[in-house]
Amino acid sequence: MALLCGSSSVAFLSSSAKSSYTSSHNGNAKKAFLGFQLPSPKPSISTNLRLNSRASSQVRCQDLSIVPKDERWMFEESEINGPDIWNKTWYPKAADHVNTDKTWYIVDATDKILGRLASTIAIYIRGKNLATYTPSVDMGAFVIVVNAEKVAVSGKKRTQKLYRRHSGRPGGMKVETFAQLQARIPERIIEHAVRGMLPKGRLGRQLFNHLKVYVGPDHPHQAQKPIELPIRDKRIQLLR
Repeated sequence: MALLCGSSSVAFLSSSAKSSYTSSHNGNAKKAFLGFQLPSPKPSISTNLRLNSRASSQVRCQDLSIVPKDERWMFEESEINGPDIWNKTWYPKAADHVNTDKTWYIVDATDKILGRLASTIAIYIRGKNLATYTPSVDMGAFVIVVNAEKVAVSGKKRTQKLYRRHSGRPGGMKVETFAQLQARIPERIIEHAVRGMLPKGRLGRQLFNHLKVYVGPDHPHQAQKPIELPIRDKRIQLLR
């Protein structure tokens, strides 16, 4: 914030004042000018200044009438009524990421590759498809996944991909294959894949709530009017 200048003023000397000033500063004479000691000019340095021959004009900082109205806040003691010039980087406010205003998407997981589907879902939940994407703010949308039991994997992952969980007790490690987990809890496969692509921490836990996975074609979110999730990856669909 600009500070008030007090009772000081800036004076522009006319040509007559310049001649009287230079005549009184011949030799080693030094006098105070506006509170500063000015040394005598050296002969090797040219000190000729082109000054206006008109009468001297004065600009006083206390006279705010000469300052434009949109710049007067710079000369006041507070910036309450003025813009924040020190932080020009845009940052989303609370009104920019209200959950009730966010978009809802829906995607059918039938014969879609698990990893490619999860990465696409994570992009829209994270909000990376938006121009207002901010890494530390929940800017993403909600995604509904139906027919989770029909998701596909490539190669031999159906029998070789393992899922581990631990009960917390000694020897409580449980291991099962992709086919076994798909037969038991098919929703957990997509949830596990998407969770690993979200941030780890409080923001990631908040973003994970935007994922809704269901078995079968039905879901209870018709009131949100979800639209089809745009998928640009042409290799996401498994060719049988």
